[in-house]
Amino acid sequence: MTSPVYIVGHKNPDTDSICSAMALAELKQKMGMYAVAARIGHLNPETSFILKKLELDPPLYMTTAKNTLAEIEIDEAITIPRHETLRHGWDLCLDKAKALYVVDDNDNYIGMATIGDVSKVQMQDLNITKDLLKETPLENIVKCLKGSFILKGTLPMSGEVRISDKKLMERDLEGAIMVLSDHEDDMIKSMAKGCAVIVIAESFVPNDYIIEMARKYGVTLISTNYNTMKIIQMIYRSIPIELIMTPASAITSFNRGEFLEDVEREMLKSRHSSYPVLEKGKIVGSVARYHILKAEKKKFILVDHNEKKQAINDIDSAYIMEIVDHHRIGDIETDHPIQFRNMIVGSSCTIVGLMYHEMNIKMSDTAARLIAYGIISDTMNFNSPTCTQIDKDLAKRIEKEHGIDFDAMAKELFANTATIQDKSFDTILHRDSKEYTLSGKRVAISQVFIFDLDVVDQIRDDFLKYMEEENKMRHLDLLLMVFTNVEGKGSRFLYVGELSHAIKGLVDSFTKMGYVSRKKQIVPRLAQELA
Repeated sequence: MTSPVYIVGHKNPDTDSICSAMALAELKQKMGMYAVAARIGHLNPETSFILKKLELDPPLYMTTAKNTLAEIEIDEAITIPRHETLRHGWDLCLDKAKALYVVDDNDNYIGMATIGDVSKVQMQDLNITKDLLKETPLENIVKCLKGSFILKGTLPMSGEVRISDKKLMERDLEGAIMVLSDHEDDMIKSMAKGCAVIVIAESFVPNDYIIEMARKYGVTLISTNYNTMKIIQMIYRSIPIELIMTPASAITSFNRGEFLEDVEREMLKSRHSSYPVLEKGKIVGSVARYHILKAEKKKFILVDHNEKKQAINDIDSAYIMEIVDHHRIGDIETDHPIQFRNMIVGSSCTIVGLMYHEMNIKMSDTAARLIAYGIISDTMNFNSPTCTQIDKDLAKRIEKEHGIDFDAMAKELFANTATIQDKSFDTILHRDSKEYTLSGKRVAISQVFIFDLDVVDQIRDDFLKYMEEENKMRHLDLLLMVFTNVEGKGSRFLYVGELSHAIKGLVDSFTKMGYVSRKKQIVPRLAQELA
C-alpha cells in the first residue's frame, strides 16, 4: 500500500494556496511521486470560479494530519457465516487467519471465533459439548461427514454420541447419535432404545426393513464413507461456529475513521491479538497492534505557508517533506532535513512555475492556467507591492509558451468574483483571516478584495457591530478588517479592540497611502507602531 504525499496550502485557502497545491501536485506526479493536492478549508468564490472555468474538481478536503484506520494497511477480515461448521472454521484458521469474524445472513458482523476457540471444543467437558450438539443442525453433521441422508427423521438429539459395545442394551440411548458399522442388529437395537440419529460407516446401506423402521420411529439415517473413529471426530466438528463465538458486544471494535492514537489507547486495555474494523455494521478489515506500530506518518508538502497556526490540524503528527512559500519564516519545526523553498515573490504559484522550468518539465496547459490565476490573484494582476520582476518574467514566459492573456484572464476573474454582494458578515470576516502576535498583542487581520470600495460605506455601521460581538468571544487586542480594491487602488479599513484608539492615526495613513498588502505593508507598519 503506497501512501500518498499530500500537497496542501494554509487554512482559509486563497486562490494562490489552492492553485499552487494543484500545480505542484502535477509536477511531483510527473517526477514519479504519488502526490495528491489537498485543502484544509472551503474554497472562496474566486477559487471556485477558477476551478469551474478550468473544469477541475477541488483538491481533496482534509481536516487533520493524523492517520485513521482507513489510511493504513490492515489485514483482510476472514469471515464465516454463523451456521458454518467448526470444521470449516478450523480449515480457515489453518489456511488464512487465527481469528474469524462471524456474520449473520445479511453479512452483518455478530461475533468472533479464534483458532483457540475452535480447538478448545475438542478439549471441553463432554457435558458442554453435548449441549452444543443438541443445537447442531443435521445438515451440519452431513456436511462435516461428507455424507448424505438415507432418511431424514424428526427425533430431537440429546447431544450424546454412542458406539456399539457389549453394554449397548444397558445404556440410555434416548436422542443419541449412534455411530455404527454394517451391523444391522445394532441399528435395530439402537432404534428400539430411542436413538435419534444413526450414522453408518464406510458407505454401508441398510436393508429396507431398517429404513422402514427408522421412518416409523422418526430416526435419521446418514451414510458416509468415513470409518467410525473419523465419524466421531467429525461429528464434534459439525457444531455451528456461532455456538462457540464470542459475541460482538463483548469485543472491542473500531470504525475505519478512528484515529490511530485512539485505537492504540483502546488496544492497551485488552489483550486480543486482532480487532474487527467496521463500516456501517459490516466487517471491512482486521487490525492488530503491529499495524499501528508499523504505520507511517502522513506525508505532506506545505505550500503558501510555514506557520503552525496556518497549517493543517495536528501537523506535529505529520512527516513534512518539503515547504514552498513566499511568506516570512514561521515556527514549523521538523526532526529531519527538508527541502525549504522560500522566495521573495508575489505568489507561491510563481515558485512552482520556476520549479517546472528548473526541472526541465513542461507543465500542462491546465497547470499553466492554474499558475497564472494564482499569480493574478496574489499580485492583484501585478499591481500589488508584493509583486516582483520574477513574477512578471515568469508570466511573460507562460504567456508565450501557452498562449495565455493574463490581462483578459484578470478582467474576467475580477468582474465575476470581486464583490461582497450577498455575502454574510461571517464569510467576509473569516474567509481570509490571519492572526499575529505583535509585541505581545494579539492582532487578527482579515482581508477581502472587492471592485467597488464604496460598498463599504453601506455596511460600515452594521459590520462594526458584528466585529464587536465577534471580538467579545475572541478577546483580541485588535481585529482589523481590510477591504482592498482588486486592482490595487487602495483599501478601506474597519477595526475594533483595545488598540483601536491607539492606531487610529496609523490606519488613516494606510488609507491615504493606498495600502493593499497585508504582508508587506500593513503588518510591518503595525509591528513597528506596537514595538
